[in-house]
Amino acid sequence: MDSLSLRLKDVREAGAYRLGCRLDELYAAVAEVGYVLFEVDLAEIEGKENFIAALAQAVRAPDWFGSNWDALADTLSGLSWQPACGYVLLLRNGNDTLGMAAEDHNIAMEIFADTIAFWKSQDKPFWIFFC
Repeated sequence: MDSLSLRLKDVREAGAYRLGCRLDELYAAVAEVGYVLFEVDLAEIEGKENFIAALAQAVRAPDWFGSNWDALADTLSGLSWQPACGYVLLLRNGNDTLGMAAEDHNIAMEIFADTIAFWKSQDKPFWIFFC
């Protein structure tokens, strides 16, 4: 098991990071540890609604998904339809605000922090990588 795979398994290290490796290395490490990978291409995303919709599609949110911040937070802290020993959310081609107004970007980052903390409390790593 290579060092990235070992690091992904460390719940204490899980968090939100700028990706420091090639995508193929991340894909291989995620597969090796058996995590579910959610990938979102933010290149064409503008605005809160499109951002939330893109994340909902990536995680294959259930029909009850409400297309708002609360629903996104609930969904990322649920994932019962995607059982795994860990999760990786890969956000590609995003700018500094992920295509949203500053206030919405701040809300998204709070949701991400809460999601990571929730999964740590469940002893499951939830990683978010930006590239």
